[in-house]
Amino acid sequence: YPRHVGPVRVAGYKPRRKLFIYCKMSGTKPNGIAYTRVGGAPSLANYPHMRKTGGFLFVSGISSRRADNSGHVGAEKNPADGTWVLDVAQQTRACIQNLELILREAGADLSHVVDLTVFLINMSDYGKMNAVYNEYFDASNGPTRTCVAVKELPHPNILIEIKAMAAAPQENSG
Repeated sequence: YPRHVGPVRVAGYKPRRKLFIYCKMSGTKPNGIAYTRVGGAPSLANYPHMRKTGGFLFVSGISSRRADNSGHVGAEKNPADGTWVLDVAQQTRACIQNLELILREAGADLSHVVDLTVFLINMSDYGKMNAVYNEYFDASNGPTRTCVAVKELPHPNILIEIKAMAAAPQENSG
């Protein structure tokens, strides 16, 4: 049965009746089931790659980090002068491929994605990111999306990070 959590209060809004939030306990934790991809690059802090709760999959921000944690796709060091050559198209493709690998842990794929948030270091990379994005998704059945520019991401070689929410696949009972 749903468990009563309490009234929802929104500043400046006076409802005609009280609204209540209900939640179902999922698994052994009230915030659902945590997924950490085995064989993938570990999270940089204490958080899972993905969490399943309420019929949805919430995927933590994903970068182009290689599974063996040896660096980032789309970030190559120039041996001549030691500078880094960064490619947002390669990083976008790697982010989406990493997203797909994480979704597979819960039996999902890119068709289950409902919403994406894209974080770019530089909006001048929007066109290149969008060209790769359009290889994977289209407007008729792709997710909703928000793209924002941010000052920086956790590593200086990262140009893009993607966060996702997906519908959890229906489990067959029988």
